[in-house]
Amino acid sequence: MEPGFSAEARVYLDHAATTPMIGQAQEAWLSVARQVGNPSSLHAAGRRQRQIVEESRESIAELLGTRPSAVVFTSGGTESDNLAIKGMYWESRRITGASVVAASAIEHHAVLDPVEWLAQDQGASVEWLPVDDFGRVRLDALADVLAGPPVAVCSIMWANNEIGTVQPVTEAAAMCRAAGVPFHTDAVQALGHLPMNLGELGADAVTVSSHKIGGPFGVGALIVDPGSGLTPVLHGGGQERDVRSGTLDAPAIAAFAVAVRHAVEGQRDRARHLIALRERLMAGIESAVPDARINGDRGTSPDARLPGNVHVSFPGCEGDLLLMLLDAAGIDCSTGSACTAGIPEPSHVLLAMGRDEAQARSSLRFSLSESSSQGDVDAVLAALPSAVERARRAGVMDAQVV
Repeated sequence: MEPGFSAEARVYLDHAATTPMIGQAQEAWLSVARQVGNPSSLHAAGRRQRQIVEESRESIAELLGTRPSAVVFTSGGTESDNLAIKGMYWESRRITGASVVAASAIEHHAVLDPVEWLAQDQGASVEWLPVDDFGRVRLDALADVLAGPPVAVCSIMWANNEIGTVQPVTEAAAMCRAAGVPFHTDAVQALGHLPMNLGELGADAVTVSSHKIGGPFGVGALIVDPGSGLTPVLHGGGQERDVRSGTLDAPAIAAFAVAVRHAVEGQRDRARHLIALRERLMAGIESAVPDARINGDRGTSPDARLPGNVHVSFPGCEGDLLLMLLDAAGIDCSTGSACTAGIPEPSHVLLAMGRDEAQARSSLRFSLSESSSQGDVDAVLAALPSAVERARRAGVMDAQVV
């Protein structure tokens, strides 16, 4: 921890990157961690751990509207995305010879990078699905792709991690199902913030992660139809129906199940709380910085925008510098995905929406959760005008030097 750092004295508005572990999940983790046993062992200690894993699996399945046999535990969102994209592509290519991968142009890099790897290393042909001005995938483009050469797998995220726009995944899943194309959605940002019933969704594979919903790091799941073909990425002990080998982390899985229950059962109340804070923050930013531009869908319905997401472009500012100025003022936010933090590249999401490179570099994301308060919002609004002014002055000076 940095000298003099105090989490209590700061305003944390980067919950889309990770959110604090809830007390119930901590207690569940500690309780199971005090016990010994490998869930794959046949003796009593192993059976006790296996029971914890299976009860957690059943709980998660019930809460998400799916079957326990569909819940495959992984190390988190990135592994689940890789398993879905690569595994479904390899299986489709083996059975049908299909070699096209379709994915939205605004996916998280946990999807973008495996897709690009399949193109570079495995001979896949990629169709990047365009988005509209709100960052929503165009279903007419998906229809055109599905009408072309056979598609091995299609992946469209449930809600965008940067701009918060909710995607038409139910419609996309139905279109893919009608075309006989396996459909995957990265639901990491959606779980706990949007209504979720996977039985009604009809996707072949869904990615969820623990640490985004108040659970521990290092655990997540791929919810995959047991009837769907999926070539494993990992080979070894044959755990998780041979889909994902590796010793199961019973303490983390138990805590994950507790976090899923908290996320699902509190979703409606949480959404109301977050939407009120989000609208207060958006209105305050537009008042304090009149030329600021809110990115993504401005609607307040559940099918428009994540309830706790505020993504803003500040003309004349470098997002990285603005972030550091707010950091110095005690406010934690981000320029986008934490997985690409520190990499000086413009947002691929904003570029896909038609913004120029300067706009794509000038943005910040504030992401709230149930622990966020009006005081947090007011602190941002108090610090933002001077931070924007300083960032713009620095930009002018840099331009003069050049």
